Amino acid sequence: MKLLNSKIVFIMMIGFVLVLAACGKQNSNNGSSKDKVLNVGTEATFAPFEYQQKGKIVGFDVDLLNAVAKQAGYKISIKNTGWDAMLAGLQNKELDVGMAGITINDERKKSYDFSNPYFESKSMIVFKKGTNIKTAKDLIGKKVGVQNGTTGQFTAESILGKNSNKISKYETSALCFTALKSGDVDAVVTDNAVALQYVKNNPNSNLETVTDKSFKSEYYGIAFPKNSDLKAKFDKALTKVMDNGEYAKIYKKWFNKQPDVDVLKNAAK
Repeated sequence: MKLLNSKIVFIMMIGFVLVLAACGKQNSNNGSSKDKVLNVGTEATFAPFEYQQKGKIVGFDVDLLNAVAKQAGYKISIKNTGWDAMLAGLQNKELDVGMAGITINDERKKSYDFSNPYFESKSMIVFKKGTNIKTAKDLIGKKVGVQNGTTGQFTAESILGKNSNKISKYETSALCFTALKSGDVDAVVTDNAVALQYVKNNPNSNLETVTDKSFKSEYYGIAFPKNSDLKAKFDKALTKVMDNGEYAKIYKKWFNKQPDVDVLKNAAK
């Protein structure tokens, strides 16, 4: 009888362990955001928003995304996928999040969901001193470099024409600036924060910048696959990060000035 009881106890213990294991497995997949790691794609040649430093992806976007994800109860795993692969990864849902200074516009909203705006930007023209560019119209007849698929490309096309042979498209903004340096293009059209950062980091390149009154404000958003339940969670978290002062702290770290949070909140309405 004692032997029989021992066997029964042993079987009961095994059963109990299996139940616990099943419960643990169920809890790890119950949809809770706690400790869940999100796969994030980016294009890390877009300083100061995201770029490589000692083998690590850093930048304003990275710091902000970490803060917002933490507020929402998530962790992130960010990879330098490149621009096109990032967008494709969002569409086929291999990626949970895309963040790379992505401007929110109606065309992109057809394929992706976006968070509320987190950054205001405008297009800017970068050129070598002596190129005689004062307005957007001065780009006519000149060779212009743009990053493919970005609002810099769309801005240049609005001036020179969509199929203009004067527009050279590159995979990254870094390649645009390399082309400018080598003389392959006369000017680069990109986002103002990126343009100013590049000029600041290359003081001996004899570069100038100019914007144009025709260039309208653009707003960056965190991108998600279509119909992602992350949008509502990240919108709520982003608002909290803005309200508790963490956004301003991150912004000042990268741009050395205070942000106008009200402009972003109004743009979200």
